[in-house]
Amino acid sequence: MNSRLNIDGVLLLDKPTGWTSNAALQKAKRLFNAAKAGHTGTLDPFASGLLPICFGQATKFSSHALHGDKTYRAVLKLGVTTTTGDIEGEALETKPVTLAFDAVQHVLPDFTGPLLQTPPMYSALKHQGRPLYEYARAGIEIERKPRPVTIHSLAAEKLDGDELTLNVRCSGGTYIRTLAEDIGRALGCGAHLIALRRTASGAFTLDRAISLAALESMDESRRAALLLEPDSLVCHLPRIDVDAEAARQLMQGKHPYTPTNCPSSGLARIYSPQGFVGLANAGEKLVPSRLMTPP
Repeated sequence: MNSRLNIDGVLLLDKPTGWTSNAALQKAKRLFNAAKAGHTGTLDPFASGLLPICFGQATKFSSHALHGDKTYRAVLKLGVTTTTGDIEGEALETKPVTLAFDAVQHVLPDFTGPLLQTPPMYSALKHQGRPLYEYARAGIEIERKPRPVTIHSLAAEKLDGDELTLNVRCSGGTYIRTLAEDIGRALGCGAHLIALRRTASGAFTLDRAISLAALESMDESRRAALLLEPDSLVCHLPRIDVDAEAARQLMQGKHPYTPTNCPSSGLARIYSPQGFVGLANAGEKLVPSRLMTPP
């Protein structure tokens, strides 16, 4: 078997339904024969859509995409609650649905803006080293603290019988299953999530993503041409350009002076004449944060 390649870059993958995020990641990693890879936020197996895959040094900056805003198209089944809050669970309760579209639109503003959301038991969050879903499958309920999330926008696209389609833009870490359950509760009929498609993650959009099937049909050079540079993960941060000597000092762990007319504080992406250096905290001096490894 060929040795793995040290590939650096970001692949925008359109994950298909029926695949775990890790299975999709491993498939992409094999197709690129990459030595190191990671993704920027799990999609449930029944969900599809944008899953940015980071290769090599891009994994150093993946947390910035992980915690960034996300956009989804979600389909809710009204009148039925399930054990998991989605289509993969068993039905708990069924109620008749006699809602008008206006009634749905009336409750949505209550779920827009900063919210406290309790993570579901069927999630990958860990308690004492084990994911919560393992406890849930064993019938054990673990107390979870509500945590702050933000729903930037929430719009009803259509109500077709008992199926409600929503478009959601939210902060990273938001559980759309929990949002669906909460909306169903507010409507008085209950609800669970039956379809979910991620259409954006940070600055990345689904229209730029490629499917696993299309990726598999390509040759090596065409696949390589799809990769975005590692700094695409941090393009929302301010940019600071330094000379070659300052870049060398950063790579050595030293703190060169911040160039004039640059951000006075906060994390920034650093560039030298040779390209992207990495991230540093700006102030009177630049303090290295996450840096690229020199060739």
